[in-house]
Amino acid sequence: MKARYKYRIYPNPIQITKLNQLFGCCRYVWNQSLAYCNQLYIFGEKKPSYTDLTKQFITQAKRELLWLKDVASTPLQQ
Repeated sequence: MKARYKYRIYPNPIQITKLNQLFGCCRYVWNQSLAYCNQLYIFGEKKPSYTDLTKQFITQAKRELLWLKDVASTPLQQ
């Protein structure tokens, strides 16, 4: 038997701002890593490992883009 749950949240304005910031950062990291993987695919190269992508698009990007430090790293890794 499968159970399903549906939740509704009512964030306040500060939480809405933080959620938008988090989702924007996740979207940026995802799009950058996807573009990189697509570029490798076009050139016929092997897909990079998870750790390589994490090092390049999260660890290294946090040094250059200070706004990525404002959010937790776990959602960015997932």
